[in-house]
Amino acid sequence: MAEQKRDLYQVLEIPKGASEEEIRKAYRKLAKKYHPDLNPGNKAAEEKMKEVNYAYEILSNSEKKARYDQFGFAGIDPSYQDPSAAGGFGGFGGGGFSGGFGDVDLGDLFGSFFGGSFGGGQTQQRRTGPQKGGNIRVTMQLSFEEAAFGCEKKISISRNENCSACHGTGSEKGYDAETCPVCHGTGQVKSTQRSMLGVFSTVSPCQNCRGTGKVIAHPCQTCHGAGQVKNTATVSFKIPSGIDSGQTISLRGEGHAGKSGGPAGDIYIEIQIKPHKVFQRRGQDVHLEMPITFVQAALGAQVSVPSLDGTAQLTIPEGTQTGAVFRMRGAGIPNVSGKGRGDQYVKVNIEIPKNLNIPQKEVLKKFESMVGDNQYEAKKSFFDKVKDFFTQ
Repeated sequence: MAEQKRDLYQVLEIPKGASEEEIRKAYRKLAKKYHPDLNPGNKAAEEKMKEVNYAYEILSNSEKKARYDQFGFAGIDPSYQDPSAAGGFGGFGGGGFSGGFGDVDLGDLFGSFFGGSFGGGQTQQRRTGPQKGGNIRVTMQLSFEEAAFGCEKKISISRNENCSACHGTGSEKGYDAETCPVCHGTGQVKSTQRSMLGVFSTVSPCQNCRGTGKVIAHPCQTCHGAGQVKNTATVSFKIPSGIDSGQTISLRGEGHAGKSGGPAGDIYIEIQIKPHKVFQRRGQDVHLEMPITFVQAALGAQVSVPSLDGTAQLTIPEGTQTGAVFRMRGAGIPNVSGKGRGDQYVKVNIEIPKNLNIPQKEVLKKFESMVGDNQYEAKKSFFDKVKDFFTQ
């Protein structure tokens, strides 16, 4: 996508120099806004999501981000070669430095400090061998139940695939790539500059062949010599039971196609779970709050409680106080490793009835007159403390 001209930082709506966390937060925010699942049939949102995915793929990769910051889109071109690969320091290598101070060879001098990275005789690495394809990152939202018990999903992605007409070579059928006439197949060119310090020799990637040592004299009519084409693919995969927000599923070999016989990249799917109306998740445990009546709390009762498996029965003991929490073992989220499940915790809140009629009020007043203070433990304890305070 080197032809894309819009600044990647502008795509993610962040300033240059943003931290990894700021990049990640910006991506999540835009993914929620433009994700196809949240914008069905919206082609503009789909294109925007592709643009956001590409920007995040580059800026979340420290190596690609550094090249983009220094060289722009040229630095993240699939055929780009880092000039520093020549010698390992600032792009100077291969021929190293010649000349210097008197009889001192700067190649030897700097080599003693940097392990020979300025020395002569080192061969610059060129991207002629197999190259792994780029990775693709997407965000997927799941319902509470989908995350708890797992499911099967499909995603539609745009990725680079090897051209079927030329099988990734970039050349028209019957032709092969030719040796670059500028660098004579080395993939690098050497330039010399004279200064007050001596003669500087630098090695950089050949611009004619982009460091590959080969040129496509007869480009494939389908891919125009690129060797790859952009296609939309549908990928199916399984969501494991118990997965949680922030966890990532990796689909090996489903990303962008590699070059020169290299393996394809991967797809990384970050999971986000939608809030549930009743349940709250804390790790592998499930929590919920449920109202019970005054009579159920006072006399005890069997009550029906919602759970991930349907409806369960819970015993409310006599004299239950509001805020009491009951544990239902094994009724929580399955462990993502497949070993066991969490628990469900039910917090009960006693609901006081409103809008009582006269007969109901009379019954409660009669009940109140029949109950002694010693049957209200919290009330008795409170007033005993107050009494002790004022008698000190």
